[in-house]
Order: sequence, then C-alpha cells, then structure tokens
Amino acid sequence: MAPRLYTLLCLALAASYGSTLAVERRDEHYVKLPVVHSTNRQVFAKVYEKERVEEDKRAINTVALAKRSDVAYYAQLNIGTPPQPNFVQLDTGSFELWVNPNCKTLRGSSDVRFCNAVGRYDISNSSTAVELATTKTLRYGIGTADIQYAVDTVGLAGTDAVLKDVQFGVATDTDDEFSGILGIGHGENVTIRYKNMVDQLADQGVTNTKAFSLALGSKSEQEGVIIFGGLDTSKFTGTLQTQRIIPARSAPDGVPRYWIGMESLSITSPSGATQRYSNSTMAVFLDSGATLTLLPTKLANKIAEDFGADTTDPRGFYPVDCRFGQDPGTLNFAFDGVTIRVPFREVVREIQSPFGMSCYLGISPSEDFVLLGDTMLRSVYAVFDQTNEAIHLAQYSNCGSKEMEITSQMNLGKIKGDCSAPDFTAANANSNPLAPDAGVGGGVSGSNDSGAMKWDTGSIFYTWVVIWATVHFSGFWG
Repeated sequence: MAPRLYTLLCLALAASYGSTLAVERRDEHYVKLPVVHSTNRQVFAKVYEKERVEEDKRAINTVALAKRSDVAYYAQLNIGTPPQPNFVQLDTGSFELWVNPNCKTLRGSSDVRFCNAVGRYDISNSSTAVELATTKTLRYGIGTADIQYAVDTVGLAGTDAVLKDVQFGVATDTDDEFSGILGIGHGENVTIRYKNMVDQLADQGVTNTKAFSLALGSKSEQEGVIIFGGLDTSKFTGTLQTQRIIPARSAPDGVPRYWIGMESLSITSPSGATQRYSNSTMAVFLDSGATLTLLPTKLANKIAEDFGADTTDPRGFYPVDCRFGQDPGTLNFAFDGVTIRVPFREVVREIQSPFGMSCYLGISPSEDFVLLGDTMLRSVYAVFDQTNEAIHLAQYSNCGSKEMEITSQMNLGKIKGDCSAPDFTAANANSNPLAPDAGVGGGVSGSNDSGAMKWDTGSIFYTWVVIWATVHFSGFWG
C-alpha cells in the first residue's frame, strides 16, 4: 500500500472511530470492545450506489449471498508502534489472529472496496515489530490465508489496554477472504503452540480469567459488545445456565472447539403453537465467524418446509417469503436449563439487490458440520469460559449497560440478568425493552441484513464513509 494511502486510512479511522469511543480506563480486570455489524451492502452500497449502480449491477448481484459474507461482526485492533488500525472479524470458531487479506482475489467490486477499507498493517512502519520466519496456511469453511508470523504490540480500540509481544499472522496471500480474522477459540497447548489473544489478555494481566462474554446484538441494533474477562448483566434476561464444553476426544470433529449439547429444536408459529422437531438432540458448536446455522439435511429440510421452502436453490439456500421476517414466530433452541428463542426476523435473511428484495432462511443443510452461526447467536448472550471449560447461556435482551469482572470465585451459573424478556408475541419483536421502536446502536429500527440506514457521524458506518471518501477522492482506487 502506498504510504500516502496508508496515512490517509489511519487518519480517517482515528478521526471518525476515535471520536465515538472515549478511552476506557480499567479499574478492574476486564476490557470491553464494541462489536460492529458490517456488510458490504449496508456499508459500501450506500456510498457508491448512486454513482456506480449501472456499471456495478452485475458485480453487486454476483456477491448477493455467501455463507459468511453478507453478515459479519468486527472489532478494531490497533497494531504496532505507532498504532495501525485494523478491523478484524470476530470468530469463536478459529484460534488465531491474522491481518492483510489479498483484496485482488475477490469477486465483485463491493467486496473489494470493503476489503480495502478494513485497514492494513505494514510491518516496516512499526518500531516494535519483529518478523518471524515461520509460515502457515489457515483453512476455513470458506477461504484460506497464507500467513507469515510477526510479533508486535496490539491495542484494543477505545481502551487503554495494550498487549506487548503478541504473535499473529500477516497474510502473504488469501483466497476468498475480505478481512483479517480474530480467532478467539482455545489457544496455547490446545490448538496452537503459542499464546493467542485470549491467552495474552490473561497472561499480561488485562483479565484474571480466560473467559469472555459476547452479545452480537440484534439486526436492528447494528452493534454488540464483547467483554474479555467480564460480563454485562444488562444484556440478558434470566439466569445464566452452564453448559459443559464437550472435550475434543468426544467432539464430532475431534477438535477443541466450543461444542455443547443441544437438547432439542422446536418452532413456535405466529399463532403460538409449538412443534418439536424429531432427531434434534445433538452436539453443536457456537461459531460467530459463520453467518448461517448449519444443521443436518433432514432437520434443515423440515424447518425449511415450515417456512414454505420445498428445497434449496442451486446455491444451497432456502428461498422464503419475506413476510416471515415480519411474523412473530420463533425457533427455539433448547439446552440444559435454558431455551433460546430466535425470532423469525433474526433467522430470515433479507437481501436487497438492484432487482428487488429476496429472502432466504438463515439455516443451511450440512452433513459435514453442525454449528450455530450468527443467525442464531444474535439471540444469545454467551459467556465463553475456557478456564472452567464451560459456556454459560441466557436469552439476549438489551436494557442498558452494567458490567462486572469475572473472578475466579464467581459462580457464573447463578448470575442473573437485569432485563425483561423480549415480547416474542409482537411482530418485529425488539430485544431492547428500553427502545421498542429502535435499536440502541447506530442502526435504524426494522433494518434488515441489507436495508437502509441513517448516516450518523456517531455511528461506525460513518467511519466507512470517511475512509471511502478519503480513498476515492485521493485517486487511489486505480
């Protein structure tokens, strides 16, 4: 990347994103990061659709759907000295941090523009960087990254937490990856030979435990929060229920992941009638890096039938009537002690293209893997507890902010949330009781995966506009 472009991107990120995040001074051993919902449609389409809609119609249409690209969740890290801002995708399904995707391998101009805007790390511009000789290829459900390891400082945006000597990957090439990834699964001596971010936070005293809480937030809110070493009782209703992590030796794929046991899956129709699906007791793992929820084919087909879909389209997606996104039904995922109700509006994916609105079920059939992706996880408040090999679950509901440190003496299974339960009987049921007609973040009420947004200088999406404008008007798109 040209030095001038790199400087402009850093200034744009620092000016716009920094203006919305006061530095959090930590008196306790936890650190909070905003989780940003960002898609190429919501962010970039609004920037250039009027100027380039005609020439980009084909490109926009060809990237309308992917198993992980139309909804993604990001956090900002500041890497190196001086800090270089990078947005990375939060991924509970992987274990390592890497940056610098190769944007030239992507199809469609919207993905390319998004990729160019997430930030770049230049090891030569950091006085604290050490380049390592070790290389590796990281493989994901979709995409790969060839990386070379480096060691540098990593700061968590909006906080005073700065980690020293963090090992991470700098991509030398990638395939079908449009951002770096922050893997927050198990790390040292479990899946890899070095300390990952979760390990480093505990090792350097930022947290007192290898635990973090995650609230992705609803579609209407457009943002959530991850707290390393802490939790927020104003982000859930009911009492956290402890689920033991299935050890790798007993896990379906033999890999140490966040596998837990699901007792059943049922559907509650808009009329209030509930039907339990047969053969829905199984091991599942929680994967924030996956857009879709993947279920065995027979089960997925049965759910799809209840949404009026007879079969998948040629791309493997279930087309559904968009009215389901307005109906007050739920899919109900039952675990030990808690049932997570996922409103239809969260599981129906609404994809806006130049040719109109299309809707798809946020569940896909798979005989290879069973996982709960973002279409389910948006309705969960989860504490991922590596220290005690457990995940603590509750129904997500947003009623403000009340954070607390996770200590070694804390019985997480007795922590009660402060929020009322969402009103699942109402169409467009909102998970934020304090604002029934709008989310608490930078989004707009009733927004969908690709819908309209209000452009607010206090929102993260305004950041992307500043970056785009900086790059576009400086003539760097080429």
